[in-house]
Amino acid sequence: MGETKRQIERMREPATQKSLVVVVAKVVVVAAVIAVLVVVVAKVVVAKVAAVIVVAVVVVLATAAVVVVVVVVVVVVVVVVVGVVGVVVVVIVKVEVVVAVRTTKIHDV
Repeated sequence: MGETKRQIERMREPATQKSLVVVVAKVVVVAAVIAVLVVVVAKVVVAKVAAVIVVAVVVVLATAAVVVVVVVVVVVVVVVVVGVVGVVVVVIVKVEVVVAVRTTKIHDV
């Protein structure tokens, strides 16, 4: 009877070792799958964050471009207005000088 118990114990030991190997292998496989999923999710999250950053940068650059265009338009308008006003002032002064010269007689001086 004692030998039969020993044989049964010997038969169980390899089974226990095999089941431990199977459990460890399953844990390793599950850990690998989780690691792959974490990497995939991280890539997706990083891609989404990068896309949001790119959109934000594009919006900022577009806003800056609009501001630059508005500033350039304002500067051009100011330059044109100043130029037109300057021409009008020069014409008025010239007309005044011409009128003054024509109406002034030598004996008035």
